[in-house]
Amino acid sequence: MTNEISQCRFCDSYGSGKFCNCCGQSFVVKRLTLKGIIHEATHFFTHLDSGFPYTLKRLVVAPGKMQRSYIDGDRSKYQKPFSMFFLCATFAALALYWINSSVVKYFNAGEAQEAAFFHQYWVIMQVCMLPLHALLAFLFFRSARFNYAEAMVLQLYQFSFLFLLLTAIHLLKFIFPHIETRYIELPLIIAYCILTNLNFFKEGSKSIIILKTIFNIGLSFFFSSFVQDLLVKIF
Repeated sequence: MTNEISQCRFCDSYGSGKFCNCCGQSFVVKRLTLKGIIHEATHFFTHLDSGFPYTLKRLVVAPGKMQRSYIDGDRSKYQKPFSMFFLCATFAALALYWINSSVVKYFNAGEAQEAAFFHQYWVIMQVCMLPLHALLAFLFFRSARFNYAEAMVLQLYQFSFLFLLLTAIHLLKFIFPHIETRYIELPLIIAYCILTNLNFFKEGSKSIIILKTIFNIGLSFFFSSFVQDLLVKIF
């Protein structure tokens, strides 16, 4: 009995079995589900993938296209979404703690409580708020027919890059110790997310995508800022 011949949707080669002999992609691409995303979150703690540099590069040069490619099934060369998220969030938390502690120590600017918050609670806050960010994206773009798990993947990769962007912006405090970075962060975040969503939701109206993105990111950003400021005061 011969194996069924299948055509790879990524390189158009023909072959048998589960995986393409030319590019290594699976012949059968399963749709992302919430159960699968939770499994990947568990998988993160036992195994790290080697595609971090490539994934980061694609998030810089092709935001939105990278996430769409992953959701469509081209997954083997990318860092897994939860793994990417935790790596970037952890790096950002440590860097932001160091930056803000240094500003307090050497420039007598900023707040020690804020620096301590980045060290102890920032990653936890981002993880806890992730389902909300994904839900907002899912609701704003529900007409695009992506499910909640796929919206979460979009947010996981998007926030991974934004964590690194925020870290770079906070480095400005070494030049301008009293700068209020959120007024720089918001325009850059909106610009990046607009570009991401235009590439990801490529079948929709560009003007509608831009408006939805502005409302979505604005709501998420201000809610995150409110929660962060509240937690800094509490802890």
